[in-house]
Amino acid sequence: MNQTQSQESWFSRAKAEADKGVQNNERVTGIVLVVASILAILYFVFHQIGATGFFTPKFGTLEMFLLYGSLAAWIITGSLDGIFGQRLLSRIFDTFGGIIFIAVANAWLLVIFPFEFTYFTDVLPVSLRFLLQWISNDIARVIILLYTIAMGIASVYSPIAYKFVEIKRPKPE
Repeated sequence: MNQTQSQESWFSRAKAEADKGVQNNERVTGIVLVVASILAILYFVFHQIGATGFFTPKFGTLEMFLLYGSLAAWIITGSLDGIFGQRLLSRIFDTFGGIIFIAVANAWLLVIFPFEFTYFTDVLPVSLRFLLQWISNDIARVIILLYTIAMGIASVYSPIAYKFVEIKRPKPE
């Protein structure tokens, strides 16, 4: 590593990597992420408005903030990547807030578990309920646990990956 490379900050290396632009498949993934998150928010809002019983009395203001906030974090990162093509801002948001917030939010929701999955399909048309009726409280807990573990690993990996972005970038000859 020469003197210029050693003085280069991780931010400038990450910015150089991000300035390469967002590939079309990443844009599509970002847009799909935004749409899926909005649909999930609407699905949960329908449960709240309809008082289906999916949300138990344990689902208070904090749990509402954590559930909808984690979905909003995905909307932000997906929008930055897919819609606006701002990879650097998306990665910075993910690294220093988004992923950590999602991991903490899901861990809290796993501990409190303010859901009753018996009623999870109540807002769907009867003909579509079979698609999600198999999800019990126990299966949902396992899914949320795995998701929380993945986000916890990502919250550790992301800052490390951005710190060492120059290792992943091909060296000019």
